[in-house]
Amino acid sequence: MDRISLTTPLSGNVVENLRSGQRVSLNGIIYTGRDAAHKRLVEYIEQGKKLPFDLEGQVIYYVGPSPARPGMVIGAAGPTTSGRMDLYAPKLYALGLKATIGKGRRSPDVIRAMRKYKGIYLAAVGGAAALIARSIKEARVIAYPELGPEAVHELLVEDFPAIVINDTLGGDLYDESIKLYSEHREDGRI
Repeated sequence: MDRISLTTPLSGNVVENLRSGQRVSLNGIIYTGRDAAHKRLVEYIEQGKKLPFDLEGQVIYYVGPSPARPGMVIGAAGPTTSGRMDLYAPKLYALGLKATIGKGRRSPDVIRAMRKYKGIYLAAVGGAAALIARSIKEARVIAYPELGPEAVHELLVEDFPAIVINDTLGGDLYDESIKLYSEHREDGRI
């Protein structure tokens, strides 16, 4: 299966045409954020404060990168478990966020928000942090530096590999894979 090249910010039309199981390659600016940063973002929203970046069409990567070695742009940058951001994600999708990247399943509330607000969830391969870091060409902290690795970073990425897990129609690659495995097991193909 060919990889679909996407350039950020993502438009609604592009996102709505993606389906679970498709491989994508991201290019452009994406942002980082883990639970501490998400908590602050939602607090800012609730207080009517300006966010450090406009959410419309954007992608947030759930990562806390390790420090960069000399001569490197960033350290290891593998995905963190997405469920830790599920409390906050629906509000961000409601404000125009188009994609999140992490690992693991999303809650029913997040899946409903993705369907309602036309967003997607992408998985990056856990355990491939050093390889993923090669796709990151520039990195700079843009908010909450006191959070250390959990600060919000702006990343310039080139050919950042990911897989569509949840699409705007409710498709779920994890559920589809389990069903396919069960069918193959029942008919003796595995």
